[in-house]
Amino acid sequence: MKIICIGRNYAAHIEELKNEKPGNPVVFLKPDTALLKNGAPFYYPDFSKNIHHEAELVLKISKEGKYIQKKFAHRYFEEIGLGIDFTARDLQEQCKTKGLPWEIAKAFNGSAPIGDFVSVDSIGDLNDISFHLTINGEVRQEGNTSMMLFDFGTIIEYVSQFFTLKKGDLIYTGTPAGVGPVKIGDRLEGYLGEQKLLDFEVK
Repeated sequence: MKIICIGRNYAAHIEELKNEKPGNPVVFLKPDTALLKNGAPFYYPDFSKNIHHEAELVLKISKEGKYIQKKFAHRYFEEIGLGIDFTARDLQEQCKTKGLPWEIAKAFNGSAPIGDFVSVDSIGDLNDISFHLTINGEVRQEGNTSMMLFDFGTIIEYVSQFFTLKKGDLIYTGTPAGVGPVKIGDRLEGYLGEQKLLDFEVK
């Protein structure tokens, strides 16, 4: 399976990182070794001193498809979850300054914690999904799908031009404002509405 990630999908987050607003979804990939499942702890890596949390809604692809039209995109996922796109911000800035790819800052082992999934049928309006992340009980990030620059259908239509989507693939759909550093001892909890889907510690 593959992990497809969307960057710069919330205007306030673009502003806080002083990035340009994209005309199309910004896409990057993570390998399956980035997944961190079942509440396993995230071990802070030695190669970075500035790991940032980025909480995101995650689509689980339910069947194979490519060149998917937006109007049919809803047929390709049945569950939505919550995950973290951990980013080694110091490595990312070094790579970006040199005009280099920044996979080492985004795709390292354990950089994609993933929580539980819920059925799309249980959610209702996909354009009005609220979610938030707490660290040690304090709300750090809050988002709603109505704030997305590119909605789920647009994302699926765009990425399926380039990558065949397969059952089990995950799409991390972008993070809202409020990203920031984590430290050893932090407990991260992610909520879809008031339902907790994600819970793990940094060690």
